[in-house]
Amino acid sequence: MSPTLRGRLTWAGFGLLSTLTGTAAGHLVASLDDVDTSPVLAVGSSVIDLTPTPVKEWAIAQFGTADKPILIGSVMAGVLLLAAVAGLVARRRLVLGAAIEAVLVAVAGTAVMTRPGAELLDVVPTVATGVVGVGSLLLLARLATPGHEARTDDAAHPMLAAEGAPDAPAEARTPGASRRGVLIATGVLALAATVMASAGQLIRSIRARPEDVTLPAPTDPAGAFPEGLEAQVDGITPLRIANEDFYRVDTRLDTPVVDLESWTLTIDGDVEREVVLTFDDLLEMDLIERDITLTCVSNSVGGEFVGGARWLGVRLTDILDLAGVGPDADQIFSTDFDGMTISTPLDLATDGRDSMIAIGMNGEALPRANGFPARMIVPGLYGFISATKWITRITLTTYAEKEAYWTERDWATDAPIKISTRIDTISALDQLDAGEVLVGGVAWAQQRGGVATVQVQIDGGAWEDAEMGPDVGNDYWRQWFYRWDARPGSHTVAARAISGDGETQTAVRAVPFPEGSSGIQSLQVTVS
Repeated sequence: MSPTLRGRLTWAGFGLLSTLTGTAAGHLVASLDDVDTSPVLAVGSSVIDLTPTPVKEWAIAQFGTADKPILIGSVMAGVLLLAAVAGLVARRRLVLGAAIEAVLVAVAGTAVMTRPGAELLDVVPTVATGVVGVGSLLLLARLATPGHEARTDDAAHPMLAAEGAPDAPAEARTPGASRRGVLIATGVLALAATVMASAGQLIRSIRARPEDVTLPAPTDPAGAFPEGLEAQVDGITPLRIANEDFYRVDTRLDTPVVDLESWTLTIDGDVEREVVLTFDDLLEMDLIERDITLTCVSNSVGGEFVGGARWLGVRLTDILDLAGVGPDADQIFSTDFDGMTISTPLDLATDGRDSMIAIGMNGEALPRANGFPARMIVPGLYGFISATKWITRITLTTYAEKEAYWTERDWATDAPIKISTRIDTISALDQLDAGEVLVGGVAWAQQRGGVATVQVQIDGGAWEDAEMGPDVGNDYWRQWFYRWDARPGSHTVAARAISGDGETQTAVRAVPFPEGSSGIQSLQVTVS
């Protein structure tokens, strides 16, 4: 390797190492209070907000729940690329290289301070990132410069020219102590970055552990939960999804840690009186227990972003009655702990369905990833207009007065969940053995009398009724399976649902934006 190339790679490495060290310091500081103030996460959140809706939907469809790690990795890759550039520039103009790193820090600081509800102290992790990152670059540059004076030729760094190389000027040949100093500093910074990043993750994981919460028995319990088909139909989705397996789609890049002791729920706006409730206040109110299937509007036909669980909470109407809803309100404008907003039609949320502020899930306190300590649930509505997690405020207002996050991005304001069916037991392009094949899955038709029947179609022929699993209720999905006598050849398998009120799932294709997907899942398989 030529001395010139070696030198450039070394200084690029200086930029990378100093930036990684600064980022680790910022992450460690952020983990002590609010991890979302970490510079990388703040920039990532800004990227989410600025990304056009079609691109977001494409990312969710392509990467599923891996979209967030991919986004964070992409942001970090871009930062490191610019960090390497900063290092190369610093090789000739140290001040300019340091300025590039400072600009990166400033961008992160801007992202932090433009978050809803941002406070001045939120910028502390960014300041830590800048001080440590730029300081590390200056330290490495000082140690790497003969006589501690910046040079502009390729031999300025002790690693740019091999000792004794014929083209290295005499003044550029570095004593062993200087070379050792650079290597020692590099090792120390790398170790420090590793320790700080690991400590930040450890603190975050400790703080994210579930809190010890004892939930009272419901005043109005759900009935006995039936046994599902998963024991007899291999590959079918369980009738109830375990907490750790429940889908999660939101704009958060990390799992929020909300302190239970300081958490409150405020009801304000067009109300007779403002009400502030603590978690203990909710525990003292009448609790209902209901089996409800939630569905994300980003769920494509046959997608995974849907799940059934048993929820425990306070009726939303009971909470609203404490404040007294005013005459002009037509919107429930809910806000989470960090300023995320969701709008819910007031008339639908209070029309008699089991809308609630949920505090329990499947017999336990809400998991942090699913909204601990409390979240809103409105059966039959897509989550983007109803399922505010980590909720802290309910404002009664009008759609003319306030626009929530998704409304500002042109999503629908009234979005009932559409009837849909998913095939679980076989997949597209499967190679199947001839003989009996169990085609099975789940279907949902919330607030439409549940699912009455699922029908299966083979190769465009007649629709035939499937065998149905237990009927849990109006707001819950239902398992189904069909015994198919599969003959050799290429086949198309499709399934549709018919709701309890007689509506048949539409075959009209629609993408998730702006009010949910529709169509019939159809799979091509080969039987041999």
